[in-house]
Amino acid sequence: MKNLKTIALAFAVALTTLTVSAQTKKVDVSKSTINWVGKKVTGQHSGTVALKSGSLVFKKNKLTGGSFIVDMPTLTSTDLTGEYLGKLNGHLKADDFFGTDKYPTSTLVFKTIAPKGNNVYTVTADLTIKAKTNPVTFDITVNGDTATTAFKVDRTKYDIKYGSKSFFEGLGDKTIYDDFDLAVNLKF
Repeated sequence: MKNLKTIALAFAVALTTLTVSAQTKKVDVSKSTINWVGKKVTGQHSGTVALKSGSLVFKKNKLTGGSFIVDMPTLTSTDLTGEYLGKLNGHLKADDFFGTDKYPTSTLVFKTIAPKGNNVYTVTADLTIKAKTNPVTFDITVNGDTATTAFKVDRTKYDIKYGSKSFFEGLGDKTIYDDFDLAVNLKF
């Protein structure tokens, strides 16, 4: 009987050692930032949008997953003030662009993660904006309790066609480029 208990205990210890549980780290949305830049023929606009929630998943201190919800009504320009700020923000939140009344959140869900070394990972994720989901690929760097990334998003893949020369002719200097840039700094 004593040998049976010893074998059972050894088996339990072996299983515990073999099973490495994932650790989910919740993102601190009050300390995390998403900055955007949208460019047009005659210049550019920049701004921010807030995270509603997010988490990164680690196994043996290696990034293995992540998911995020973006609070789209917080979308705002940071390079304008007064009347022009109100006009641009109103247009960005309108159906021509992000339709934040109808689509108050966007999501990003990591699908594959490949380590590149030096705490850098290549991630392919599903990005959903305006109920349209497309893959995006980017590198993310994890250092301590911070993760950073920057990548481009083709807005036309999410049915945001306003001012796009890909869909409208004769726009001239009113053309807005299809890609916008995101720079993300996550604290967890």
